[in-house]
Amino acid sequence: IPAPDPIAAVLFMLEQKGLTRRDLEPAIGSRGRVSEVLSRKRPLTLPMVRALSALLDIPAQVLIQDYALRRAA
Repeated sequence: IPAPDPIAAVLFMLEQKGLTRRDLEPAIGSRGRVSEVLSRKRPLTLPMVRALSALLDIPAQVLIQDYALRRAA
């Protein structure tokens, strides 16, 4: 079974834990940065992966998987 998409895993755990995007700001950065990451315009960095793994209890192996990014229009 392939590992889930990192962004889908983050969104799923946000819902499961009753958290909002604002709760991701300590792990990802500003509200704009959170939006860019969750809309797949900016990739997760290693510090983000570490922080999200601790915050959301998602294994780092899931968060480091390759995933498609959207190109700027």
